[in-house]
Amino acid sequence: MLRALALLAWLGAMGVWGVAQAAGNSRDCAECPEMVTVPAGSFMMGGAGNHKVTFVRPFALSATLVTQAQWKAVMGKNPSEFADCGSSCPVENVSWDDAQIFILKLNAMTGKHYRLPTEAEWEYACHAGTVTTYCGGNNPEDVAWYEGNSGNRPHRVGTKKPNAWGLYDMSGNLWEWVEDCYHENLANGPVNGAAWGQGTYPQFTDTCLSRVLRGGSWHNAPQDVAATRRSADDPSVRVHSIGFRLARSL
Repeated sequence: MLRALALLAWLGAMGVWGVAQAAGNSRDCAECPEMVTVPAGSFMMGGAGNHKVTFVRPFALSATLVTQAQWKAVMGKNPSEFADCGSSCPVENVSWDDAQIFILKLNAMTGKHYRLPTEAEWEYACHAGTVTTYCGGNNPEDVAWYEGNSGNRPHRVGTKKPNAWGLYDMSGNLWEWVEDCYHENLANGPVNGAAWGQGTYPQFTDTCLSRVLRGGSWHNAPQDVAATRRSADDPSVRVHSIGFRLARSL
């Protein structure tokens, strides 16, 4: 018994438990982001908590925002206004449309099927089975780059505390494009976590006027980097406070 306890202590000291916890993570290529497996489950979406969403299968989400280095490896050049931030900083100044082109090229390179997360996937992963104000805790200083600590610029990914599922910067640093068209009221959204198509203007039946943004950014106030905060913009807009992370069905 004592030998077994000693072996367990040695394994813990050698970091074996950390390896086991990360076993669900994967990387498809040297330039690809690390993907975190998000477990199946249910949650109440939105601040009002009146819209239950259930994921019957796990999915994968990138541990961080797509970086400038990852973007350049696929697209050949860096569009970021904060290029001086460095290769480990998130790529910004990219539109929703730009992100779709990046994804098409990455899929061709890897043979995988990356995509943007749905809004429901994003919020579910942000909460990570908890009920906190921000993605990973109740103190924005711990988990987010926002107006109070950013120095008016984005920062390297993964330098703040991750949430319980190992996802970084879901609050703050950059707003994140997701797949969905913007709808003001979430109550009638998909209950299976799928993306919600067609915008709020029925006369534009084939047009999505705005795509959803989540998470807040380096120049936002604390309330704007909260887990349930939503925004949206034209899919062609490029702004130095907007980036994205990747998802993949499993």
